Amino acid sequence: MKDTEAGTRKSYWLDTAPPGEPAPPPSGDLSVEVAVIGGGIAGLSTAWELVRQGREVAVLEAGRLAAGVTGHTTAKLTALHTLVYDHLRRTRGPEGARLYAQSQSEAIRHAAGIVAELGIECEWEEAAAYTYAQNPARVEELRAEARAAREAGLPAEFVTETELPFTVAGAVRVTGQAQFHPRKYLLALAEDLRRRGGTVYEGTRVVGLTEGEPCVLETDAGVSVRAEEVVVATHYPVFDRALLFTRLSPRRELVVAGTVDEALAPRDMYITPEQGTRSVRSAPYRDGKRLLIVTGEHFTPGTADVDQRFARLSAWADDHFPGLTLTHRWATQDNDSTDSVPLVGPLHPGSRHTYVATGFGGWGLSGGIMAGRLISALVGGREVEWAGLYDPRRVGPVVREGASFLKHQAQVARHFIGDRLPALTGPRPEDIAPGDGAVVRLGGHQCAVHRDAGGQLQAVSAACTHLGCLVAFNRAEQAWECPCHGSRFAPDGRILQGPAVKPLEKRDL
Repeated sequence: MKDTEAGTRKSYWLDTAPPGEPAPPPSGDLSVEVAVIGGGIAGLSTAWELVRQGREVAVLEAGRLAAGVTGHTTAKLTALHTLVYDHLRRTRGPEGARLYAQSQSEAIRHAAGIVAELGIECEWEEAAAYTYAQNPARVEELRAEARAAREAGLPAEFVTETELPFTVAGAVRVTGQAQFHPRKYLLALAEDLRRRGGTVYEGTRVVGLTEGEPCVLETDAGVSVRAEEVVVATHYPVFDRALLFTRLSPRRELVVAGTVDEALAPRDMYITPEQGTRSVRSAPYRDGKRLLIVTGEHFTPGTADVDQRFARLSAWADDHFPGLTLTHRWATQDNDSTDSVPLVGPLHPGSRHTYVATGFGGWGLSGGIMAGRLISALVGGREVEWAGLYDPRRVGPVVREGASFLKHQAQVARHFIGDRLPALTGPRPEDIAPGDGAVVRLGGHQCAVHRDAGGQLQAVSAACTHLGCLVAFNRAEQAWECPCHGSRFAPDGRILQGPAVKPLEKRDL
């Protein structure tokens, strides 16, 4: 495998999409009908649906539109979510599985309609989706998934042949799915939103929410936004009145991408739960090539040797697709709910004007489009058949998934308490190599210390500003990461990813 260094550490979607129309922060206080916090696929889809209904909408994005989690996805738009339907049939009944399949499939058709209506050039391709296994011991599991998905209404079947350049023991195949360029799609959606009277503000981090009539949002620049309705679509909720963080587990996943001859590239989409997950698809490129995109190696933020994981994923891609020329590598982050179903609807049991969309479990594209349709209907007072399936206030399914809930809480407790226990020996600032970082005890405080490539040290508090867990350093991505709830920070403490809304405090060495 050839490794092209230029641009390897940037998402392909961010590298190849136009910059988009500038959207500076608001210069003063605002008053709107609906404020949508978050400019990813869930937030922009919701805002676009509401603007189409005649609502006055403002999108408040902390960074750039479609440059967060959505800008780092593998961009598969499918209702086949690895092995979810047999699980749903057992935990939510056949009707729950049917509603899940219906809502996710309608999201794909809805996106196809938007692409056609707006004439969006986003490399849209129809493709089949496969969940495969190479281990024969998993064949019955795949057969059960195919049956459950078919009973739920998907055109699913069990097969033993694929276009992959290696043999599989079996696979579930669902036709009529899609893949596309997510940032090009969302920038076009934002442009149409503006044409219809909606407003978009980038570089606008919301740090406070007061619920009422109206609700009041506060930004980190001191701007107040008054809104009749508020949608929290920040991937992981930055405001958590319902303690949703107890029902969400963050995980990070790596992506490598590179060019292969068009004749060798798979045209459909593949995923296996084996080997820490391996996901494969390809995208249009140029000069008789396609871009092969391989994902896997999922891990909890702040708890893994990411360089070694990138090496394993690259080696797997090279072994299975000889001739691959690596051009990009990046990572994405997802949140899994304890009962395997996203949390979309009222923010908490007492909510009258606040809504949330989170917990998409790695399937945020179909999930985000579904969330936009669902929340816009709820805001408009319309009933949706599958609203109850996703309602964040649900209790029964969480009780049934108690083992997952307790496992997540045990992991959080282990980090929150165990990471604070004083070690007999520990790193010292002088031990930290250039480009690396470590948590160091200085003056009785845990400090996150980083040495840059030039040898300069800088220190910030090691306590995540979300709920206080200690961060750990990800050398491959040069970031401090919280293993409890997934907040990520730059070496100087700036927020890279929530739920934290405040940076890590500076510390003197």
